[in-house]
Amino acid sequence: MAKEMHEFQAETKQLLDLMVHSIYTNHEIFLRELISNASDAIDKLHFESLTNRDLLEGDEDFEIYLVPDAESHTLTISDNGIGMDRQEVIDNIGTIAKSGTKAFLDKLKEAKASNAAITDKEMIGQFGVGFYSAFMVAEKVVITTRKAGEKQAVRWESVGDGSFSVEDCDKEKRGTSITLYLSQEFYGDKAEENFTETYKLENLVKKYSDYVRYPIKMNFVIEETPKDKDGKPIEGAEKTKRNELRTLNSMQPLWTRDKKDIKPEEYNEFYKNQFHEWEDPLEVFHTKAEGTVEYTALMYIPSKAPFNLYHTDFEAGMQLYSRHVFIMDKCKDLLPDYLRFVKGLVDSPDLSLNISRELLQQSRELKVIGKNLEKTVLKTLERLLKNDRAKYEKFWAEFGKSLKIGIYNSMYTGGDTKDKLKDLLLFVTSKEEKLTSLKEYAERMPENQKKIYYATGRDKSIIEKLPQMELLKEKGIEVLYLTDQVDEFAIEALHEYDGKPFHSISRGDLELDDAESQEVKKETEDIAKKNDDLMKDIKTALGEKVADVKVSTRLKSSAVCLVADEQGPSLSMEQTFADMDNPMFKAKRILEINPHHDLFNRLQSLHEADKDSQNFKDYCDLLYTQALLIEGILPENPVDFANKVAKLMAK
Repeated sequence: MAKEMHEFQAETKQLLDLMVHSIYTNHEIFLRELISNASDAIDKLHFESLTNRDLLEGDEDFEIYLVPDAESHTLTISDNGIGMDRQEVIDNIGTIAKSGTKAFLDKLKEAKASNAAITDKEMIGQFGVGFYSAFMVAEKVVITTRKAGEKQAVRWESVGDGSFSVEDCDKEKRGTSITLYLSQEFYGDKAEENFTETYKLENLVKKYSDYVRYPIKMNFVIEETPKDKDGKPIEGAEKTKRNELRTLNSMQPLWTRDKKDIKPEEYNEFYKNQFHEWEDPLEVFHTKAEGTVEYTALMYIPSKAPFNLYHTDFEAGMQLYSRHVFIMDKCKDLLPDYLRFVKGLVDSPDLSLNISRELLQQSRELKVIGKNLEKTVLKTLERLLKNDRAKYEKFWAEFGKSLKIGIYNSMYTGGDTKDKLKDLLLFVTSKEEKLTSLKEYAERMPENQKKIYYATGRDKSIIEKLPQMELLKEKGIEVLYLTDQVDEFAIEALHEYDGKPFHSISRGDLELDDAESQEVKKETEDIAKKNDDLMKDIKTALGEKVADVKVSTRLKSSAVCLVADEQGPSLSMEQTFADMDNPMFKAKRILEINPHHDLFNRLQSLHEADKDSQNFKDYCDLLYTQALLIEGILPENPVDFANKVAKLMAK
């Protein structure tokens, strides 16, 4: 097929422009990215060859080659992995239509707008745009690739100017070769970073890619002075040159070594290389088990949550090995979904090299391993919470939402997930400046408090201003602040803690049992009886907007508040469902009015004068809308609300 010219996708053009103009200070990271891509290509071929041996074409020695050329100022990275066909080259290289690229660019814009520092650690590794890092050091990039099992090879070329060419070419062996035509500042003796210098490349491989499981090879030109029979250099003799092919990386699987012989920095470097991360992990798990099922596991909790952790396109799962041989990436059957943030690998001699995804789901060995790994992670989190609170709170800030989602999902999946996770939850409360666990809250509860109270809102400051908080503040009752949308769903799934039920301050009756509360309740019941007609007529005026109108026992200084019925969704749940374009779930709204507020007297007067008057109806509607606004819910007709306020103000 003839040579074709193509335009990069708009977002990819922006990305290339950023790379070409070198927004990063650490240019050497390009080599690690390209080597990692080469390793991934070999992984893919290895996996495909388990069911189709013909793809190997008689070549089962997987290798990665570096070929620096000082004369042509080029560096070539080659692999004998899966390769690509013409369409895959266009799709994978020329048109990156994945969310990662857009998120990458959005974060750059945010950083520029706030004058924040832009670092390679935050960017390239996090968003998976590693191939484009080649343009940080190269003025032109050429790819030649042939897909395993096919005869036709493809040549891709670009100078990073917004376009690229694709044409057919010849390539003897399968795999991919990427040739970088280095920019002037990256070759030659005067260059600060000379990427055609073999010893420089060797050090970079040791630094970033030592644990890549395939040999990374490179030719070294060795100069030697001829020696006499006694082994002494012959003076004045002309030096000779010879080529020496060396393997640059150790390739010894880190997880096979004894834990006591592994330094923390070795765990960290392996993590960064193996999982394309740029920051050290928050926690490392290295376990070995013998007995019914034998396995070694090396797992990590990242220090930062991936930007798409809760998106549908996020691929969770562990890497799977058998006898140090890679079987599968992203095995989802090892850990429960609420631990989707854990990265790592499992190596077991009890697993077959030819195991399929379907057989994995039925594998008894895998289920045993999975349960043990789950226990390992949870025990470590419990230990952190107890012994290293600062580190645990850092974990909670990044991944606490996963645990809460796990509790909520247990309503549908069953099992004992709730019991496993409830003591790992942390909340802000009305009493503590720091985060608190449910256990700590329960230990502080006075004996006469029968329920655990909670309030929902966007943040602490909003919750503290809620009218529903007034009475509980006065009585010194601690309230959990639920500021994440998933919080209330998790609390609903738990239902109770240590025999004490959870109770929303915005649902049903507060059911306080102290003598003063009982006295207030009796007084309120008397007021309600005397004003029964008023309450009924307010409800009539509001129509279907409310399920009921009541005299409030919980309000102190505020005129009105809106609560939900004890049964069914709360107001915050209703809002969450609405945000998810699911308006089917509606809370039964109950309007509570403070009988000791001046507005209550005004309502009584208007009602006695003429319960059918527009003035009375407007007051009822304004009170209801006020209650909505307090809850952060916009009125259905803001213009009508504004007009009614203006009308009353003009009187």
